[in-house]
Amino acid sequence: MSRLMWGMVMAATLTAPLAQAYKANGGSPTGPITALERLDSPKTLSTTPATRRHFAIETWTTTNGARVLFVQAEELPLLDIRLVFDAGAARDGEMGGLASTVSRMLDEGTTQRDTTAIAAAFEQVGASFGASSYRDMAVAELRVLSDPAFLAPALDVFRDVIAHPVFPADAFARTQQGSEVGQRQQDQSPAALASRIFYQELYKGHPYAHPPSGSRATLSKLTREDLVQFHQRFYVARNLTIALVGSVDREQAEQVAEAVSNALPAGEPAPALSAAPRLKKARYLHHEFPSQQTHILLGAAGVRRGDPDYYALQVGNEILGGGGFTSRLMQEVRQKRGLTYGVYSGFTAMRAEGPFMISLSTRSDQSQEALRLTRQILADFVKNGPDAASVQEAKASLVQGFPMSAASNASIVGYLGAIGFYDLPLDYLDQYLGRIEAVTVEDIRAAFRKHVQPDRLLAVTVGKLAP
Repeated sequence: MSRLMWGMVMAATLTAPLAQAYKANGGSPTGPITALERLDSPKTLSTTPATRRHFAIETWTTTNGARVLFVQAEELPLLDIRLVFDAGAARDGEMGGLASTVSRMLDEGTTQRDTTAIAAAFEQVGASFGASSYRDMAVAELRVLSDPAFLAPALDVFRDVIAHPVFPADAFARTQQGSEVGQRQQDQSPAALASRIFYQELYKGHPYAHPPSGSRATLSKLTREDLVQFHQRFYVARNLTIALVGSVDREQAEQVAEAVSNALPAGEPAPALSAAPRLKKARYLHHEFPSQQTHILLGAAGVRRGDPDYYALQVGNEILGGGGFTSRLMQEVRQKRGLTYGVYSGFTAMRAEGPFMISLSTRSDQSQEALRLTRQILADFVKNGPDAASVQEAKASLVQGFPMSAASNASIVGYLGAIGFYDLPLDYLDQYLGRIEAVTVEDIRAAFRKHVQPDRLLAVTVGKLAP
């Protein structure tokens, strides 16, 4: 679900290649054609209402130390595999963009296959591969038909890509060129510039400070050897969570997990991240930029993933700025005063304290008025909290939005990866709705007063100063 985003990847549209592979190989004994037809709309895994569906999560550890979480889902003849490594940008050190570059280049060639052979091998069995990285984590995913005729060859290539990338020099040069283009695009975006400045100032001296994409200065210093060493250190079994969802039984799931894990060295887990720094006083930074609109970010370090106040903060944020046009910020800043097209707030819970952030854009000559009003609304919310009716509406909205967020293999495997990576309780999905429904007005007041200090916020504006 969008409000639990810290890393979850959208369901891939795989119906055409999967169906084509199925037909080209004469069909499969693992499921009827009617099940394949449902691939055109992977909406539900069960006739049980998703709002109260039980997720039977099984977990174990592979022989060389990877944690595995598995949900058997027989309705579709698919297996979704999600590997979550503690190998995000927080592990870049002084080389910003390193984790991102490693992730982007995994399928550019291995000791056994070049990038063309990798793509052809996945395409032949209708499999889909993807890799991405974030501040906390690096993710690699495979979606394939669960029939062994398709799964076995796809898994063989997947293991090779994850364990034996060679980061070819020509591909590295192309990737660096693409990164340079991306940097130029970010330099022309007030929102991207504001985000970069916000993280750099809020997390100064912390691994979250630099952007996952790096900077021109850090990217220019990267070498192929840096990529090799990063992969050798962090792409190891004891630094890995394996999430599996699909039409395989426990024995088959164990075989898949062992195959993936054993392709990697055991290694060691990444060290724990330090706590995020806290602002001792309010700060304001302006970056002059020749745009008609000024982008505004206001916030501070928030909460870690798994913080017991998470549910109260989520419900409260739905009222403050996460609930679309009904939120307080939208009502006051947009609807009543017309200062912006949209204003949003949110908590990004991470391994260390992720940011609480309010974001909006406005005409440059209105930027200070919009910022003052936003501060005022937030301060009032922290001081007085919401009313009971707003809390009920927010909880209802979150509860009603949950079913579709856990209705496909791809979304569930994303949740499993997060549960394992952040060491959340195995009943997290089962208990989520109940914990949201249990939130009270006082819970929200207490949580916001604890985690948000209106007099200790960082404000960043990017745009023209008002004449």
